[in-house]
Amino acid sequence: MSGAVALFTDGADWHAARLERAFARRGVECRRVSLSACGFAVGRTLTDLLLPGFGDSLPSGAFVRVVGQGSFEQVTLRLGVLHALDRLGVPVYNTARAIERCVDKSTTSFLLARSGLPTPPSVAVQSVDTARAVVENTPDCVLKPLFGAQGRGLRRLSTPDDVPESEAVAGVYYLQSFVPPRWEGEWRDCRVFVVGGRAVAAMIRHGRGWITNVHQGARCEAMAPDGTAADLAVRAAAAVGADYAGVDLIADPGDGDRWLVLEVNSMPAWQGLQSVSKTDIADALAADFLGRVDAVASREPR
Repeated sequence: MSGAVALFTDGADWHAARLERAFARRGVECRRVSLSACGFAVGRTLTDLLLPGFGDSLPSGAFVRVVGQGSFEQVTLRLGVLHALDRLGVPVYNTARAIERCVDKSTTSFLLARSGLPTPPSVAVQSVDTARAVVENTPDCVLKPLFGAQGRGLRRLSTPDDVPESEAVAGVYYLQSFVPPRWEGEWRDCRVFVVGGRAVAAMIRHGRGWITNVHQGARCEAMAPDGTAADLAVRAAAAVGADYAGVDLIADPGDGDRWLVLEVNSMPAWQGLQSVSKTDIADALAADFLGRVDAVASREPR
């Protein structure tokens, strides 16, 4: 294997630059690669893969920061490359399997529930009539894009007439019960950043409205990465098999000491979180990732 690690990202990314510096401080060469430029080259390279910058060699490890937007076929191919790297013995962080579980919010909800973790009731169906029946019986739901992120495309539904036609949601209705704030008008939740089975940073997000994502204008407030919320976030990341994750939690309005897991993000941004955290998040990620790379290398036959 090549001594360099692959950092899968797209373009000039604040997060990628922070990771590169963290790798450089440890004397590790990091090569940025876009998954959109990767593919299979069976019988044409020694690895049977097309990895720009690596030729016939494999990276010593692959850190997945971004898979990138694309058609269903394009994203499937990119995840296939990650699966292939894992099959070839390259540590992939996060694995394609973990990414698939987190990108699909319905699968995340299923795995959380089956692991006994508290999460709001949710339904994922493919019929507009079924979705409208759900909203009729549960008249306060949040419609989320199955593959959405950063608070984009969220809709709060109160009546069956609020449910859009199928083409507006790519044929899938993921409906999560709305969790009201404990106090009227106090829109807040928290993000816990988990690295290697440990909560390393956390924040409370104060929203201007019920959508509390930083990209939607939420204000960040530092929060200690310990206690009940941190423990639950670590368990949520483990439930989906994520090496690192941004776990979104919200207080249970009926029990002030209980949290509910809203989502688990396998390719989380952390610029907002870093602004209120004393922990160097990129450094924590690099340390855990390279520890896994070294562990795999030590098991290779010499």
